[in-house]
Amino acid sequence: MVQDLKTRTKKFALDCWRLCRNFPHSREYNAYVNQLIRSSSSVGANYRASQRGKSTADFINKLKIVEEEADESHFFLEILLDLYDLDDDNVKDEMKRLCKEANELVAIIVASINTAKNKLK
Repeated sequence: MVQDLKTRTKKFALDCWRLCRNFPHSREYNAYVNQLIRSSSSVGANYRASQRGKSTADFINKLKIVEEEADESHFFLEILLDLYDLDDDNVKDEMKRLCKEANELVAIIVASINTAKNKLK
């Protein structure tokens, strides 16, 4: 079943939050974990805001923020995957799944931006 983007972006934020519970509590990890939590939750929040855009241009601008935040989330997932040194394949598999999800969200949002831009022409 294909989830709508509102639900999918919210699930992405929640899944990233749940993932972050697995990392050690240290100054170094906390910096990246906090960034991931912020950017992943921003994906859903800004997607919701885009749905209330006042114009097509406003809609596009808000979707660009979603694109940036999803890409930033992917970056921090990659960093954490490279740093994670515990032998827990379940956590690593979840990180890889979330990297894939972040990439898919970016692709969907870019396609939506392009579609909206074509409507402006």
